[in-house]
Amino acid sequence: MKKVILSVAIIAAIGLVSCKNDSKQKTETTTEVSREMAMTDLSFGVRGNCGMCKKTIEKAANSVDGVAKATWDVDKKKIDVTFDDSKTDVTAIHNAIAASGYDTEKVSGSEEAYKGLPGCCQYDHEMAMSQSGEAKEGEH
Repeated sequence: MKKVILSVAIIAAIGLVSCKNDSKQKTETTTEVSREMAMTDLSFGVRGNCGMCKKTIEKAANSVDGVAKATWDVDKKKIDVTFDDSKTDVTAIHNAIAASGYDTEKVSGSEEAYKGLPGCCQYDHEMAMSQSGEAKEGEH
């Protein structure tokens, strides 16, 4: 009889440990979902010319606390940014890029920083931004 009671007690103990591990995994999954829900994706135009511009623009955007990813498209003159909107906002990202010398759709680049850019990076201030990437008629 003691063996039966001992066996039941062991099985019950194993079941409790298993239940605790299951609930812990569910809690971790919930935390990950919550973290993802705070992320915001955004695209906006940024003027620039070349690969050096790409490095500078992306570095400026990524320097903002809360920005997870920033990718600037040379052809489209557009940046795609993923950020935590509980840590930063769109204006902070625009301002960081502008401080590095590049015009965005909302903020003009710092003139002093622009003058310090390499010659190949000194873009036309009238350049179109957020383009589709397709050449328009008459363009080469």
